[in-house]
Amino acid sequence: MLLRLLEKKDRELRERGIAWRLTGVATRRMGWLANANGFEVEALLANNLVVQTPPEVPAPHDVRTWLRLAKADVLFEATSLSPRDGQPAIDHIRAALETGAHAITANKGPIVHAYEELSSLADAKRRRFLFESTVMDGVPIFALFRENLPCIHLRGFRGILNSTTNVILSGMEEGLSFDESLAKAQQIGIAETDPSNDIEGWDAAVKVAALVRVLMDVPIRLEDIRREGIGKLSGEAVRLARKDGKPYKLVCRAQRTTHSVTASVRPEQVPLNDPLAWVAGTSSIVYFETDVFPGLAITENNPGLEATAYGMLADFVRAVKET
Repeated sequence: MLLRLLEKKDRELRERGIAWRLTGVATRRMGWLANANGFEVEALLANNLVVQTPPEVPAPHDVRTWLRLAKADVLFEATSLSPRDGQPAIDHIRAALETGAHAITANKGPIVHAYEELSSLADAKRRRFLFESTVMDGVPIFALFRENLPCIHLRGFRGILNSTTNVILSGMEEGLSFDESLAKAQQIGIAETDPSNDIEGWDAAVKVAALVRVLMDVPIRLEDIRREGIGKLSGEAVRLARKDGKPYKLVCRAQRTTHSVTASVRPEQVPLNDPLAWVAGTSSIVYFETDVFPGLAITENNPGLEATAYGMLADFVRAVKET
């Protein structure tokens, strides 16, 4: 999807003085592929990559060799989330920065487990470590605070940040069982084959930790976040809650205290006069409380996969224009 979006926005990128080519691809299925002269875009989109690899180029077997052979200026990192340690994304990003490439990721794990280390490394190498796609797809939450809200003191936030559980709860409100609603979420590509990170609240907790670490400058640990998923909710309970005007939502919260931050992810019944109550399907919302703005809300309405790709593209523009 990112490659398709790069191709779609090529004219706009060139108008900004940015020309690009893709010189390396790494996936579980195809392994490490590098061609410093660039792959043909149409062949890439057709998954016809092996024939484009120059025969004289040795096949890389690790990320550092791959980056060197690809002569990468920018790494787009999009491995699956590992909530407990953030790997292998952390190693990939560290390698990119150490070899002189900007690192752009859609993976939340490195922020939770290595944000300070990777940010310091990026500064030392005069490269960028950017991650706008990690929370609410491509909505510029981190850039909003970093670039457009100087001198703001963030006191806390609450929101709905996990699409899978939101889709499941919406389906249960419409009469589906938990398993039927989960199957529907998997069918439309929202839920993973193994949805445990979403259902058990891990994905939402990692997003909370990322927002706290970056925007509130508090190195909160995942174990410090009170976490409860939606697995114990029955369809009957979900439908009754909606009928009573207090629907269930998986609510993410963080609040600054005198010495630290308290945070939680858990199902809550939300009254209908609360904006969170009306966020359904793949939509998301986050409601910030600051010293200047008592309530600053950002809402994303039913995004597609292109939204996540756009967050990485926007980070790409930020990184290379500042080089």
